[in-house]
Amino acid sequence: MNVVEILKNLWETSGFAQATWQQLVMIAIACLLLYLGIVKKFEPLLLVGIAFGMLISNIPGSGLYHSEMWLQKDISYGQVLKEGGLVDIMYIGVKTGLYPSLIFMGVGAMTDFGPMIANAKSMIMGAAAQLGVYLAFILAVVLGFTGNQAASIGIIGGADGPTAIWLTKELAPELLAPIAVAAYSYMALIPLIQPPIMRLFTSKEERCIKMDQLRPVSKTEKIVFPIAVTIIACLVLPSVASLLGCLMLGNLLRECGVTDRLSDVVQNALMNIVTIFLSISVGATAIGSNFLALDTIKIIALGLLAFCFSTAGGLIFGKIMCKVTGGKINPLIGSAGVSAVPMAARVSQMEGAKANPSNFLLMHAMGPNVSGVIGSAVAAGFLMAVFG
Repeated sequence: MNVVEILKNLWETSGFAQATWQQLVMIAIACLLLYLGIVKKFEPLLLVGIAFGMLISNIPGSGLYHSEMWLQKDISYGQVLKEGGLVDIMYIGVKTGLYPSLIFMGVGAMTDFGPMIANAKSMIMGAAAQLGVYLAFILAVVLGFTGNQAASIGIIGGADGPTAIWLTKELAPELLAPIAVAAYSYMALIPLIQPPIMRLFTSKEERCIKMDQLRPVSKTEKIVFPIAVTIIACLVLPSVASLLGCLMLGNLLRECGVTDRLSDVVQNALMNIVTIFLSISVGATAIGSNFLALDTIKIIALGLLAFCFSTAGGLIFGKIMCKVTGGKINPLIGSAGVSAVPMAARVSQMEGAKANPSNFLLMHAMGPNVSGVIGSAVAAGFLMAVFG
């Protein structure tokens, strides 16, 4: 074989010769997402992994991820282990629901449900903030998506990435990439999306309302709470047991006082490892031929509407509760009912402080915020029970 033939062979087997325009566009999009994650710090712990997974799966001839393999109805995990690439093997954790459940365990271990327990009324606002889930679902059906796809798109309004992934991988796996990218992108943009809506739905006087200090929550209450929620919620919606059960187990490890080492591992080492696998696996599903479609634009638009509707739903119920309690509740905390913990609560605090510098709403907003985590999981369980 002469030099010319060697060079010709190298060129023909290279990614440059095999690349399609869709793959090149996806590589460019991946680089943009890397920029947003690294430079602009938009959800970097997840967005960097998602973008890099998108990057490597669109390299021609890499053999890391085979989307056609996962479209088979009778696929076996033995086949994946034997014939799949590195990312295919990682993706098993997404397909089985392992990664989202473990992420929820970490979230539970890092979450203090005390503010919600101290003010049980805040759970109503957390439930109301799921309004976007159902309105986006209706709009998705109107736009021509199937019931399964519409349910997966609607759950973006819960502002909970792992829940969106968990539901989508069951109901509409072909939409996993755009839904995951939309969910995490909008979660990162909450400080930009929510404030205009908060100012639109509340008056200056309402935003200035100062709330009374929350009552102390006993250790017993914090221990009983995750056990009681698991029993009640999972008996009502068994389909959500993996998500909600892991969330409450993580919280129980945090609060029971005898598993500090386990709580530390779940919050740190386990959470970080699973985040890496989850983000790369989800990003890898963004194959150019599937991702670059009109449906992707519709999903991104519907995701934004879902976030806006969810924020509005929490604010509206916050205003109602403000009236019912004679002005004791600041409606701003209702916007924290979306489950982006603790970012949404911080946005409520910032808007309240702008209206009244002596206002401190963070702990009050954490009540609807953490109840939103439960609410989004329950909404996903309901949609799974209907369409699964």
